[in-house]
Amino acid sequence: MNSKLAQALFNSNGGYASLILRVPVGLILAAHGAQKLFGWFGGYGLEGTGQWMASLGLEPGYLMALMAGVAEFFGGLALVLGLLTRPAALVTAFAMLVAIFAVHIGNGLFMANNGYEFALTLFVVTLALAIQGAGRFSLDRVLLKRLPLSKI
Repeated sequence: MNSKLAQALFNSNGGYASLILRVPVGLILAAHGAQKLFGWFGGYGLEGTGQWMASLGLEPGYLMALMAGVAEFFGGLALVLGLLTRPAALVTAFAMLVAIFAVHIGNGLFMANNGYEFALTLFVVTLALAIQGAGRFSLDRVLLKRLPLSKI
């Protein structure tokens, strides 16, 4: 890995704010992904979520459920750990954009009407993390310190 790529992936000047954003949003995303993938927390699992996605026109439904579940579950876990934060944040931000425009946009802003406010909030936070990085308290920071940058 070259040093410019390592810096782009792992470096961040963020501190506590990145940690405060990463952990709860990562947990929320991972929980939503677990609903889709495993049927945990009252979710429908891949089969049920796939059928629902197909009913929305997101075809093939099973594959779309798998992709959304993987993005949310593993992306969320990566955010919690601060591991490969920028790629994880970009993938989850994209998943939130799909949710906004495929599911919620026609219902208006508010969650009471199944609107897009929650997905928009998750999108904005993950986009901010993609720009800022994981911050000082992250595995990204540990990796960056351990990489032999002079040899990269």
